[in-house]
Amino acid sequence: MKQGQIFLAFFRVGLLGYGGGPSSIPLVKKEVVDRYQWLDSDEFGDILALGNALPGPINTKMAGYIGFRVGGVLGMLNALVATMVPTIVLMIILLKMLNTYKDEAWVQGMSMAVVPVVAVMLATLTWDFIKKSTSSSLGWGWTLLFVVGSLVLIQFIHVHPAIIIFALLLGALLKKDSVESNEKEKASE
Repeated sequence: MKQGQIFLAFFRVGLLGYGGGPSSIPLVKKEVVDRYQWLDSDEFGDILALGNALPGPINTKMAGYIGFRVGGVLGMLNALVATMVPTIVLMIILLKMLNTYKDEAWVQGMSMAVVPVVAVMLATLTWDFIKKSTSSSLGWGWTLLFVVGSLVLIQFIHVHPAIIIFALLLGALLKKDSVESNEKEKASE
């Protein structure tokens, strides 16, 4: 039963995730966090951050990890196949159709209409993460600082997002270690 759920979850993502990783991320979240509850939002955010820091398509990285976590090696293979098969089939069909009708206005309109839909999906996901951050120990101040700082670093200074994610993860690990050592020192006094 679980293998069937893994296949259906990632098949839907592969089928409906038109536009690649950015449009698929909210769909993966909907399936694995909201529908099947295999992960909570924090775990999903961690997987997303690490997946973005690694090379390769985000869809297959997330499908492979989540499939493995939920269903072992078979679940990983199942999720990967379910993610890739719709894309392969749809690519063949759509490329054939686009090549045949590329000069038609409706094809050009369809291609242009996808961009705002993906933007709204990403904005919704971003807002969910911001709300979650503000209700954590970070609060609004740190959250705004990280959002604005990341925006400046990525858009204006052209720092790769993986470097920012790595620096924040490293900072969190170092802060956690310093907090634990301070607590041990206070306990020993």
